[in-house]
Amino acid sequence: MINVLIVDDDFMVAKVHAGFIQRTPGFAVVGVAHTGAQAMAETARLQPDLVLLDIHLPDINGLDLMTKLREAAPELDVLVISAAREVETVRRALRGGIVHYLIKPFSQTDLQERLEHYRSAYQGLDLAKDVAEQSDVNRVFGLETAERERSEPRLPKGCSAETLRLVVDVLQTADTDLAAAEVADLLGLSRVSARRYLEYLHDESRVEVRLKYGAGRPERRYALKPV
Repeated sequence: MINVLIVDDDFMVAKVHAGFIQRTPGFAVVGVAHTGAQAMAETARLQPDLVLLDIHLPDINGLDLMTKLREAAPELDVLVISAAREVETVRRALRGGIVHYLIKPFSQTDLQERLEHYRSAYQGLDLAKDVAEQSDVNRVFGLETAERERSEPRLPKGCSAETLRLVVDVLQTADTDLAAAEVADLLGLSRVSARRYLEYLHDESRVEVRLKYGAGRPERRYALKPV
């Protein structure tokens, strides 16, 4: 479990962020601080793995606080969450060795994506092996995803890789071939969207199409090709 300390001067914002974190598997909120002084005390007491750090605190700039926090917990990682958009502020945070910089306001999905990357990349680099491979380093810096995206065929406009994976999963678990309407019902998509993904898979030669004849136009039914 990755233990997280939230440092934000706004009580309600901190509460919302805590809810986001608690709904992210593998993470637990162990404390909340609203000033730099509280953050120092809680970091020394709790020794968290990760701090979600706001920059605008009432008693200290968050970037100045970051160095002090690491003196109290040398293995501490920092993810900055701030409304500060100045380029120099972002550069200074990057030079300070943060794992990410997330600009407020952001959604639960935005934060969860950064947390999941931190868990798989940074924590994985620490635990997996004594010697890092280049692929391990690439994962930390987000290059693994970029390389994978360059190697994958470009999806049609309006389609996402995440939804495509769900469509493939549905076809893999089905006992028989499926029509676009059936895929749409299972995933909560529109029939048009489901057909777009299925036809893309057909164009990529990843599915087979069978025509089912009956009243009216024949129905196109899709099944994954054997690997």
